Amino acid sequence: MAIRQAIRRFLARILGPLLGCLAVAYFAYHLVNGERSLLAWRHMDGEIVEAEARLAQLRREREVLERRASLLRPDHLDPDMLEERARAVLNFAHPDEIVVIAPRKPKS
Repeated sequence: MAIRQAIRRFLARILGPLLGCLAVAYFAYHLVNGERSLLAWRHMDGEIVEAEARLAQLRREREVLERRASLLRPDHLDPDMLEERARAVLNFAHPDEIVVIAPRKPKS
């Protein structure tokens, strides 16, 4: 009987700290490896950097296209741009020009 009471007292004293340690271990594990953990945060930062780089590249491409499109506006029509587009779209060439057809590069 005394052994049972000693075991119960021992378990009563150790159960609270043991549960506390287990709770700390659980949260520490998920702090490092969980869905919203430090590793996931680091991975997300890398994706953000890549997305910002891609956004900057697309903005530059857009600016180039907007500049080229502005040359084709009716209020300000650039003759050189008009000739370039006519040649590309209508396959137009002067009679004294030599046309070299290059194979198209596959888009990646």
